[in-house]
Amino acid sequence: MQSTDLGNKESGKIWHRKPSPATRDGIIVNIIHNTSGYHPKVLRFLNVAFDGTGDCLIAGDHQGNIYVFDLHGNRFNLVQRTAQASTALAFNLRRKSEFLVALADYSIKCFDTVTKELVSWMRGHESSVFSISVHASGKYAITTSSDTAQLWDLDTFQRKRKLNIRQSVGIQKVFFLPLSNTILSCFKDNSIFAWECDTLFCKYQLPAPPESSSILYKVFAVTRDGRILAAGGKSNHLHLWCLEARQLFRIIQMPTKVRAIRHLEFLPDSFDAGSNQVLGVLSQDGIMRFINMQTCKLLFEIGSLDEGISSSAISPHGRYIASIMENGSLNIYSVQALTQEINKPPPPLVKVIEDLPKNKLSSSDLKMKVTSGRVQQPAKSRESKMQTRILKQDLTGDFESKKNELPDGLNKKRLQILLKGYGEYPTKYRMFIWRSLLQLPENHTAFSTLIDKGTHVAFLNLQKKYPIKSRKLLRVLQRTLSALAHWSVIFSDTPYLPLLAFPFVKLFQNNQLICFEVIATLIINWCQHWFEYFPNPPINILSMIENVLAFHDEELLQHFIDHDITSQLYAWPLLETVFSEVLTREEWLKLFDNIFSNHPSFLLMTVVAYNICSRTPLLSCNLKDDFEERERIRNDELDYLRERQTVEDMQAKVDQQRVEDEAWYQKQELLRKAEETRREMLLQEEEKMIQQRQRLAAVKRELKVKEMHLQDAARRRFLKLQQDQQEMELRRLDDEIGRKVYMRDREIAATARDLEMRQLELESQKRLYEKNLTENQEAVAKEMRADADAYRRKVDLEEHMFHKLTEAGETRSQKTQKWKEAEGKEFRLRSAKKASALSDASRKWFLEQEINAAVEHAENPCHKEEPRFQNEQEDSSCLPRTSQLNDSSEMDPSTQISLNRRAVEWDTTGQNLIKKVRNLRQRLTARARHRCQTPHLLAA
Repeated sequence: MQSTDLGNKESGKIWHRKPSPATRDGIIVNIIHNTSGYHPKVLRFLNVAFDGTGDCLIAGDHQGNIYVFDLHGNRFNLVQRTAQASTALAFNLRRKSEFLVALADYSIKCFDTVTKELVSWMRGHESSVFSISVHASGKYAITTSSDTAQLWDLDTFQRKRKLNIRQSVGIQKVFFLPLSNTILSCFKDNSIFAWECDTLFCKYQLPAPPESSSILYKVFAVTRDGRILAAGGKSNHLHLWCLEARQLFRIIQMPTKVRAIRHLEFLPDSFDAGSNQVLGVLSQDGIMRFINMQTCKLLFEIGSLDEGISSSAISPHGRYIASIMENGSLNIYSVQALTQEINKPPPPLVKVIEDLPKNKLSSSDLKMKVTSGRVQQPAKSRESKMQTRILKQDLTGDFESKKNELPDGLNKKRLQILLKGYGEYPTKYRMFIWRSLLQLPENHTAFSTLIDKGTHVAFLNLQKKYPIKSRKLLRVLQRTLSALAHWSVIFSDTPYLPLLAFPFVKLFQNNQLICFEVIATLIINWCQHWFEYFPNPPINILSMIENVLAFHDEELLQHFIDHDITSQLYAWPLLETVFSEVLTREEWLKLFDNIFSNHPSFLLMTVVAYNICSRTPLLSCNLKDDFEERERIRNDELDYLRERQTVEDMQAKVDQQRVEDEAWYQKQELLRKAEETRREMLLQEEEKMIQQRQRLAAVKRELKVKEMHLQDAARRRFLKLQQDQQEMELRRLDDEIGRKVYMRDREIAATARDLEMRQLELESQKRLYEKNLTENQEAVAKEMRADADAYRRKVDLEEHMFHKLTEAGETRSQKTQKWKEAEGKEFRLRSAKKASALSDASRKWFLEQEINAAVEHAENPCHKEEPRFQNEQEDSSCLPRTSQLNDSSEMDPSTQISLNRRAVEWDTTGQNLIKKVRNLRQRLTARARHRCQTPHLLAA
């Protein structure tokens, strides 16, 4: 497994050699972020998210640094410093270079990874945002906090809708279903609703889970086709919902070691058309287990009890898994490596029919190639045509070359030159160089075998003897020591083994295999002679150190001898703790850069050098207790280190101040020169400005004169235009008057002709009416004469009959009476004739009056019509009525009936004539009024 430290770099490579993830853990690279300085610290990653392609991911740490990792191009880049921790990330927007980050101040920001600029800043939440869900189109996003969920338009970055809930019911998660326009909202009371994105219409609600397996849902996951919803919580039960049928169709029980589910995510597959079958389940123990939903079998798992996973994200194409570890680092897993054993093809269906004797086979025998599909012909051997070439090798040069060549393309000589020049290896590549120098085998199988044996009996109570504050560090130390004890029994009785192993365990606590192999390599190569006098200290090694000290500092050695100080006191404690108690972390790392790069005797020389460097406090020690406590040496060393650090800091500050002062003076000088230049430029500009103002004043005067001329010309032109317009208006009025006069004359002539025609028509109608009236009167008179003649004949007949009747002897009185009756009848007949004549005269008079009125009205159409109806009625009432003149008592019944009938007919005829005349008068009046509506005609 490769490890990459981002350090203070803003860009670089993710890995430095081709990744070869092991099948056991599948880790491509482990990414850490350590800051270099006097007090180095680890920056923990908090969130991770993939983009739409699955080959790039972004990760944010607790200081607000956001990195983009291009797994395809093997590059990482620092794209933003937000200065505050991120709470959620989203990288699958429609614009591929943009991403959303939710920050600790409850706001959401959108940045561009290419320009590294802020695109938008969205506010509206009142609590921390823990989830960002982006629509499949990349146009909308849903941000979720504990009290609300908000829908955003990513084109305008405006909030469209806000989901408000009661305080008693919190929100667990609100997200889009893949490949659909549906929003799924999950609340803390286990209620799940589906909403339409555009209208926010509630489509459905999932029913409550059964009481036998009721759990409070905390985490959710949906397949890529949006058909299956997985939900889990503080239980080892996992619920699978069918969203199409809207019902719970399966309950999966996880192993008993799983007590709570912290994260769920489906593993995509390119050939399942979105109906994902593998589900990743992250439990409380930091292990993410991947199970098959159909068979309910555990396929593989990532993470361990020592290296637990905090959160994970899976790439859309299902090739990578990015996990935030509990120690704050970022692991990238290869799904192909993890599923290599699962996807291994079945064994070939080949059976051995017959084994030929070996002595029958030779190199010249025919060879058969077995392939799928066609059967190929045997291939002949070509050994007869092959030639052999023997090359002479330079054994000495080859030996030296092999001795200096290291794995992964490194060279020991070049590394030593680099170390001599800089005094240490680069922090970023130190672990990589150490692994190459030590040529670690990275034998996972052997180490797993040792780990599987469990904790060794000798280290069961390690915490009592070495109380370490960090439980994880204590657990890793216990495992490493147990593995060493299982590897070699002598290490179970080595009292200084924890002291020797502790600095390496602390350094490699995230990779126990490397830690174990480094310690084992150190013991084999640098400590191989330490066990010759076991369980006593290595006298042979200490004697070598004493001889070297005698050669380089005889006075110090004599001081040790005079005060009965042996090498077991001034040398052995340094060896068994490998200087971890007398050096700082940076100094210790520099020391082992040199130890691993030189001969194993370099460690002994280091012990001698340390004593010689500390000779001043050592020579001042006169008691043995002073040498055994070593506190004075440590205090003096610490004081020396503090003083040196202070001096270095002061020197750095002085240098920095000098540089700043020099820069300030240079800046002031530049400012002074710039000020002089600007002053000269201002003077020149002022002179130019004065000249320009003078020229501008002259130009203004010229323009003013031109403007006045133009205004005068425009005024004259305007006056002429007004005069022309007035003349044109007068001509137009004259034409209009002439036209109106002409039209008036034509209308008057036409009206006169119409009146003449109407007069002629009235006269003709009058003559026609008179003719008709005369004819009617003549006909009536003729009828009356005929009736009178008939009546006379009847009377004569009656008289003749009467005379005949009375001839027989009536008296004279009867004749007289009869005569009187005849005279009465004759009188009544004359009266009837008079009445008929009067009725005809009244009708003629009335007809003449109507005709005269119509003619007068036609001649004077605009005069107001006088109310003649009352007068007409009065005149008609003054006329004698036939019925009034008739004396019913003086006429016989038959004559009276005939006269009444004639009178009714005359009245009907007269009334009809009156109606016709009135209608004619009304039409003439309406036509005259229509002509009177033209004012100029009235004036004419």
